[in-house]
Amino acid sequence: MSTTATSGRGGRGTRAPHLRYVIYIAATAALGGFLFGYDSSVINGAVEGIRGRFDVSSGTLGTVVAIALLGAALGAVAAGRLADRLGRIRVMRIAAALFMVSAIGSMLPFTVWDLAFWRTVGGVAIGMASVIAPAYIAEVSPSEYRGRLASFQQAAIVLGIALSQLVNWGLVTLADGDQRGDLLGLEAWQVMLGVEALPALVYGLMTFGIPESPRHLVARGRTDEARRVLADVEGPGTDLDARIAEIHDRIAGERRSSWRDLVGGRAGLLPIVYVGIGLSVFQQLVGINVIFYYSNSLWQSVGIDPDDSFFYSFTTSIINIVGTVIAMLLVDRIGRRALLLIGSVGMTLMLGLTAWAFSYTRGTGEDIRLPDAQGTAALVGAHGFVLFFALSWGVVVWVLLGEMFPNRLRAAALGVAASAQWIANWAISQSFPTLSEWNLSGAYVMYTVFALLSIPFLLAFVPETKGKSLEEMG
Repeated sequence: MSTTATSGRGGRGTRAPHLRYVIYIAATAALGGFLFGYDSSVINGAVEGIRGRFDVSSGTLGTVVAIALLGAALGAVAAGRLADRLGRIRVMRIAAALFMVSAIGSMLPFTVWDLAFWRTVGGVAIGMASVIAPAYIAEVSPSEYRGRLASFQQAAIVLGIALSQLVNWGLVTLADGDQRGDLLGLEAWQVMLGVEALPALVYGLMTFGIPESPRHLVARGRTDEARRVLADVEGPGTDLDARIAEIHDRIAGERRSSWRDLVGGRAGLLPIVYVGIGLSVFQQLVGINVIFYYSNSLWQSVGIDPDDSFFYSFTTSIINIVGTVIAMLLVDRIGRRALLLIGSVGMTLMLGLTAWAFSYTRGTGEDIRLPDAQGTAALVGAHGFVLFFALSWGVVVWVLLGEMFPNRLRAAALGVAASAQWIANWAISQSFPTLSEWNLSGAYVMYTVFALLSIPFLLAFVPETKGKSLEEMG
């Protein structure tokens, strides 16, 4: 028996089949993250087209861009409870359907306000995907690989962001560089928003080929199904009866996850819930999504040619992918806290450089420019910021949220933390157009301060979860 167990964990030949299967199902679940990234970022290429089509102010434009995030907060809150009742896979399918409906509706709006409605529907899908993918991946992954597999979520998000920028660039090129140019009988920005229906359909279909979470199956009394899933994902040599008993014993001592489980004495919520909320909020308050939602407008606002602005938006997406790959390679080697600390220090320096560069902005209207040295510094700072975010907070926050909460709290706590993330994202995204008109450098000084404050927060409060099983989390 001991020989079999050793070969299952250590032998490359016997381990490979079950790892390939786990990688496949984790990648399928992470397609929700791909759509999350695509939907979040595709609006970047449509901002100026929407402004021109509906003749809206900066404040209204900010609302249209950011309103999806309020829908995401709603979807994040609802996803945990729905996942407990309906199962993880069914929630993925609901999210896929909402992504499709949102894409088609956003492509064919009559007014700016029904566009905002369809963006909100897509936001609900984003919120669901942001909760269900990391929770599901954590629940089907062997503990020794869980960090790397959980990082598939962020890898899929950055791939979605990058592909949306590439698609936007291709479509605007076909429309002769004009977001409002004619394309397939529509304006180019409308086609940008509608293309998302295709990957949403693929995501929905692929969920029919992956199993339900073993923890959900055990909770529902479907022990035989859970044993089959565990046999496939844990590999040869695993004592399946012991794993089933471990999960069952843990669940037997728990009630269904509810909001009341998160309450802890005078502090209001349990400390670990506040830590999850803090991670989520700091991830957004550093201003990362300003880069992905507004980068075309941002670079144009400081004098960069519109064609070049689409190119720089795409290069930041490539940097984002590179940083994510680095995080995937390191998250199970050096741990979660170390990566977060590296990222916080790097982001603080890069955001400070960007804020300094933007303080040299000169001119008004269409005659806005930066001196050459400061323009180069702004590009270096923005790309460096994306790199440090991607190799740390971009990946590690999702890993931690999927594994740091005790089983009895996980669904509800993850929903609250993800909801807080979307609210913070909304606040930053809604305010940026107005802040940038007031003082672009001042906006980046604010993001720099939040990056700096994240350092004492993570040193004082964030736990290290590297190498621990989910059953050990409380």
